[in-house]
Amino acid sequence: MHTLLVATNPDPRSLTHHVVERLEAALHPGSVEVADLSKEQFNPTFTLADRRAYHEAGGYPPDVVREHRRLERATDLVLVFPVYWWSMPALLKGWIDRVFVNGWAFEYSPTSGLQPKLQGLTTHLLPIAGDDSAAFERRGYREALRTQIERGIIDYCGSRRGATAFVYESEQPSSEATARSVDNAVRLVSEAVHARAAAPTPTPTPS
Repeated sequence: MHTLLVATNPDPRSLTHHVVERLEAALHPGSVEVADLSKEQFNPTFTLADRRAYHEAGGYPPDVVREHRRLERATDLVLVFPVYWWSMPALLKGWIDRVFVNGWAFEYSPTSGLQPKLQGLTTHLLPIAGDDSAAFERRGYREALRTQIERGIIDYCGSRRGATAFVYESEQPSSEATARSVDNAVRLVSEAVHARAAAPTPTPTPS
């Protein structure tokens, strides 16, 4: 079992990075790797080279290949990100645009249709929201965000859905509600990862 935590926030003192540190500690002694896309200066721009690689299902740019290798080592992926305009930040969206591509995350052709390829990966979501949970539920934002990412990305690529745990009220004057929300989110995601690690390996059926 190996967990890859992907964080997107340019401020190393942000709540995003605090949550990543808490989650990394909670996942030990398991194998954990942190990808800080801002610190690593990942280029999220989908270029002409990316478009060609997408249509050819190969010949990916070197920085994309590095991300593929990193993801191929992982059994669990956790996306930790602040909610911007009821979605993910551009940096994380660009990472997904460039990395989760045809020929690697899935294969598609007019003749054979869609063939997902990430069945060995479980993806967890840890969005950090400024508003409270009631506002997200009342306006349908929670379901819209989950539909966009869980159905539109995770399911499309064949990855298993893991835990989705929101941190709410991240910009409120009182830190008590935020701290409780962080505790809950870290607990839900870490328990989901540990539960998978503890699950018995299925015995192959004799042929």
